[in-house]
Formats: sequence, structure tokens, C-alpha cells
Amino acid sequence: MAGQAERRLRRFGRRYAVVVRLATLLPIAAVALLRATPSQLPAIVFVVGAAVVWTCGYGWWLQRTDGPLPVAVDVVVLLGVCLSIFVTDAVEHTNIGWIRLLVTFACVTYQWHTSPLAGGVAALAVDGGLMITTSAAGADPDLLVGQAWVLVAATLSRAAWLLVRRAAARADRMAAEAAQARRDSLVAAAVRAGEREFAAALHDTAAATLLMVGSGQVRGDTAWLAPQARRDLERLRTDHTRAARHTDLVRLLDAEIEAVHLDVEFDAPDRLPLPSEVATALADATREALNNVRRHAGTGRAVIRLGADEQWVRLDIVDEGNGFQVDDVPATRRGLRESVRGRLSRIGGTAAVSSSVGAGTAVRLAWGARGE
Repeated sequence: MAGQAERRLRRFGRRYAVVVRLATLLPIAAVALLRATPSQLPAIVFVVGAAVVWTCGYGWWLQRTDGPLPVAVDVVVLLGVCLSIFVTDAVEHTNIGWIRLLVTFACVTYQWHTSPLAGGVAALAVDGGLMITTSAAGADPDLLVGQAWVLVAATLSRAAWLLVRRAAARADRMAAEAAQARRDSLVAAAVRAGEREFAAALHDTAAATLLMVGSGQVRGDTAWLAPQARRDLERLRTDHTRAARHTDLVRLLDAEIEAVHLDVEFDAPDRLPLPSEVATALADATREALNNVRRHAGTGRAVIRLGADEQWVRLDIVDEGNGFQVDDVPATRRGLRESVRGRLSRIGGTAAVSSSVGAGTAVRLAWGARGE
């Protein structure tokens, strides 16, 4: 199946063939009329006029028809022009040059928009007809040799056009390979994004719960531990690709606050519908920030302030706990790097963390035109 470059080249070949035929028409007609003798002029005017009218019609027809019929009719008309040699005595009056030029440009341009077989047959028919008629009219053998070179010109034209088509086919293959590479890259990026999101979810849920139990922060028989584990597993099983287009961020944050087991002061509007991807990322990042408060801040209280509308969001999670030096956090720690900053980066938002030892921690999540 032809690619885009080959289809464009095919259309260009038809248009350019018409342009060449029309551009050479008037000079060829001028040659015919200027070399005509007074006795020959009326017949020459008639034949040239018919050739001009037909060539214009042929150009219009060729632009609107993709089949071989215009070329077939053009071959018949040109054979008629060749037969006019007997009416105009073109050989006797050495006024055959214009017919040879007309035939030459026709045979050359056929090769730009026909199959090799059709173009070859058309060139052989027209040039062969010219050679037969001029030979029958008593033309000099040298003139016949010159007319045979028309087939050479047609052959070279076909060879050049095949090289151009081969280059177009190569361009189509390269474009197809580049498109496939882009698709593969997008698929790979989507897979990596899914893997990162799953790893972040695992870090924020089941891994965090197991770490608290394993480190002794939470007793194994704590009442809320089993429901928390069930929520962690449900979170890992959730398919966010099937979520609604918009989700209420306030509702998601309420669920995270209820599950975190901290005393949280929540200042927010009654509801805030956002694109589901954005709302989920903000809620997940908030969960990780609250988990960090519970695990590391040495305080059981946090404040969340949500300022937003449907175009921008600014979400602050603040605690007055132990604090830490942000620059001292190892690059291998996933919490801030992937679960907070990574999530906000993937939705086009930002996450800023400010903290110092003994002065608490403030995490600002921002998304949208005015989120900063």
C-alpha cells in the first residue's frame, strides 16, 4: 500500500505533466505556424488549433481522472496529428519539427503518472505512429533516427521517475518506522508511569502499614490496624483508568484524613470537583504527607488548608512537629521524591517542602495556572 509520500508524488506527477504539456504548447504552435508556407498555412492552422484545444482539455481531464482513459484518448489524438503530415505536406515543406516536439513531450510526461507498462505502450504507439507516417511520406532516414531518440528520452524519463518513487517509498518507510518508534516510546512511558504509580501506592499503603507494625510504632492488635490493611489492599486493587472524568477532591481528602489516625484541622470548601487524575494525585500525595507526620514528626496533629477553584489548587499540609533538614533526605527515599513530588510532576503541578529542625514542616501542593 502506497504511503503518504508516494501518494503525494503520484498527484504531483499528474499535475507536473499537465504543466509541462501546457507550457510547451504555445512555443510548439508558434514553430508550426512560423515555418508554414502560405499554401500550407490553412491546414496547419486547423491542425495546430485542434492540438491546442485538445491539449487544454486533456490537461483538465487528467487532473480529474485517475484512470488510463485520458492517456488513451491523447494517444489517438496525437496519432491523428501524425497522420496530418499527409494533408499538410509537412515532410516536403520540412515542417515536421513541431510534431516531433509535441510527441516528445507527450511520451516523456506519460512516464510520470502511468504504470511502466502503460507508459511504455503509449510512447511506443505515438512515436511508432510518427515514424511510420514520416517514413511513408518519404522522410530522410536521418529524420527517422532522430525520431527514434524520442523513445530513449521516454526511457530516461521513466528511469528518473522510478528513482524518485523509490526515494518516496523509502521516505514512507522511514516515516512509518519513526511513527512506530513513537508509539513504542509512548507505550513504554505509559508502562513506566504505571509501574511508578503502583510502586508509590505500595510504598504509601501496605509497605507503610507493615513498617509501622514491624518497627513497633503500632501494636499488632491495634483496633484500627485490620481495617487499615483492608483499605491498603483495596487501594492497590483500584483501577483508576476507569474512574469518572471528575472527582470531588474534598471527599477524597476526607477519606484520607479519616484513615490516617491524626488530629487534623481541615479548612476547605464543601466540595471541589477536579479532573480525576488531578484529584487522585493530590489526595495520594496528601496521604503520604500525613503518613510522614504520623511516622516522623513526633506530633499527633496537622493542619490542611485547601484554597482552590476548578482552575487552580493550592493545598498546604502543616505540622508543628520535630521538623528536619530537607537537604539531608537521602535520594533513595521514595516518600518525598516519588509519592509527593513525582505525583505532582506527572499532573503538571509542583510540590514544595519547607522544614527545619524543631520548627515543624510545611508541604505545599500546587496545580493549575494560579496554583503557585
